[in-house]
Amino acid sequence: MPPDGKTDVVSDVLETLRFKTLLFGRFELGAPWAVRLPRKANASFYVVARGSLRLQVEGTAKPVFLSAGDVVLLPRAPAHVLDDGGRRTPAASDFVPSQLLRPPSTRLGGTGPLTTLITGCFQFGADPSHPLLRAFPSIIRLSTQEGQGTPSLAASVQLITAETALPGPGSALVLGRLADVLLVHALRAQTALGGGGPAGWKALADPAVGNALALMHEQPGTPWTLEQLARAVGVSRSGFAARFHALVGETPLHYLSNWRMIRAARWLRESTDSLDTIAERAGYESGPAFSKAFKRRWGVGPGAYRRAPVDSVARASDFSASHGAGRQ
Repeated sequence: MPPDGKTDVVSDVLETLRFKTLLFGRFELGAPWAVRLPRKANASFYVVARGSLRLQVEGTAKPVFLSAGDVVLLPRAPAHVLDDGGRRTPAASDFVPSQLLRPPSTRLGGTGPLTTLITGCFQFGADPSHPLLRAFPSIIRLSTQEGQGTPSLAASVQLITAETALPGPGSALVLGRLADVLLVHALRAQTALGGGGPAGWKALADPAVGNALALMHEQPGTPWTLEQLARAVGVSRSGFAARFHALVGETPLHYLSNWRMIRAARWLRESTDSLDTIAERAGYESGPAFSKAFKRRWGVGPGAYRRAPVDSVARASDFSASHGAGRQ
């Protein structure tokens, strides 16, 4: 919990959704080179360990130029093209065949200056439609150059670069933890935008709405009403409802209901508590009421959800096919 005693909403969201790094790859690309990646399900990220590159994301007008030490996160994994940036547009002959992007790889591309690119992706273990995740822009660029980044970001990039250069026993675990740090830095960057950020992230910077979110995350089982939440954060009922919807994109009670279902899904997977116990923790007076709400949210009842296997193989192999990275 932060020093002010208020629940850290960002940490709670990430911990509950249980994101993980699925894959990692490291590639040496000599100019001229280009790589075309289709749209995928998992959030992609790139670390530029050496050299520079140009990123053109489908649906955006301007390319993003990255240099050594930069990190870019594509939260919604849109179709995109990476290239060395040496021409106005890459030539057809510049493109590296996707079947070559598989470790262990040698130098790919041409004989020009090298770019060392480290790739990976994030997968969320529960529903990834949380308002904070929906509010991500299509591209998040983090830089360690010219004092733009924090010391911990720079250290993480250096460690990822070193670990992928000389992997050893436990490297998959080390790289997964370091990638977690990169995602947290991306979240912090959006939070730091405050009033200038998109809806969702503005909510955390708003005193009333941010405090209400913290209360709902700290006490999801409390039978909150709109009036109680507004009173707890010191604003009028109507003003609170309007501001919450404007900043989060949904009503306070809809947010609370959805968050309870996400938490309940995790409790079902990770505990042996009875359905009645989980129902009470999620703020429901009876097991049947909870089961009905859970099935409406997830499409299956809580018992069936608990028994179903966790399916992540398809999404992991889908990323591997396009990025050529190896499973951790």
